[in-house]
Amino acid sequence: MSYSVLNTKKIIDVVKYRWVWLTLSFILLLPGFIAMIWSMKVYPTHSPLLVGIDFTGGTIIQYSLNEDVSTQKIGEIRTKLLAKDIENPVIQVLKPVASDSESAIKNILSIRTQFSETGQNESIDKVSEIITADYPDAQIVQVSSVGPVLGKQLFVNSMIAVALALLGIVIYLTLRFHLEFALVAFFALFHDVLFVIGVFSILGLLYGVHIDSLFVTAILTVLGFSVHDTIVVFDRIRENLKFYSKKASYDDIVNASVNQTLARSINTSLTTLITLGALYFFGGVTTKDFVLVMILGIAIGTYSSIFFASTLVALWNDISIAKKAKAVN
Repeated sequence: MSYSVLNTKKIIDVVKYRWVWLTLSFILLLPGFIAMIWSMKVYPTHSPLLVGIDFTGGTIIQYSLNEDVSTQKIGEIRTKLLAKDIENPVIQVLKPVASDSESAIKNILSIRTQFSETGQNESIDKVSEIITADYPDAQIVQVSSVGPVLGKQLFVNSMIAVALALLGIVIYLTLRFHLEFALVAFFALFHDVLFVIGVFSILGLLYGVHIDSLFVTAILTVLGFSVHDTIVVFDRIRENLKFYSKKASYDDIVNASVNQTLARSINTSLTTLITLGALYFFGGVTTKDFVLVMILGIAIGTYSSIFFASTLVALWNDISIAKKAKAVN
């Protein structure tokens, strides 16, 4: 006899190739994990990410330039800044969004220095003197300063926000489903966040990309989107288990549930990614990293809800059955 849950068109067999998906997740996470370990070794803050002034305290001075800046020139500017007692300067070249009014601005030179409670204006003057000597047309477009005490407080508050969000999600899923579903969702969320953090750790090592409070905001948004996608799959598994648990195997129910929600998950994520892609390529410079976190998080969140979370649910059930059988024997 055939049942409607088994008649679902099987586009992918998630459970059959569970070890393929788990291995793929391992491959996706490994480079970022290595980068985080290396970052903790080489960064003075011993952080897995290159943190910005929001968390460490410091001053960012940005200059508009009407010419390109070579890698050699960046090295020369850093040497000159060090000679002027500007400690640990971080130099980045940003590409502004082209417009008719800003057609002459080819680059924005961003220089991050340590925060100094005394002589802050003097430090800015020293930096400006060096930059204008090489680029006479350079103009200051933005100066941002954050004290080290405030930076530390922002970091602690950010970690508390992420922890509370994860705790709230686990509690909700435990009440809505079962504890095993909540734990699987937690592992899936950890998988997604670890991937995004790993990518930004690599970008920090290779291109000097640092994180700020917007990064944490994006991570929290990714958590919400990812768990929403996972809940859709879990809800379908729960509904199918109600009607077919005695008529079909657990693995078949998981497979059918994933395939029933597959089109919805992909379509929702794809439309969101198209919007984010437009923001990334045509939006402002200051939001690029925020949008990139969202793109990476939604992409990996869609993957994890389909291939990682559902696979873990089936694997968890197999382990539970094996334990019960062993206890009986």
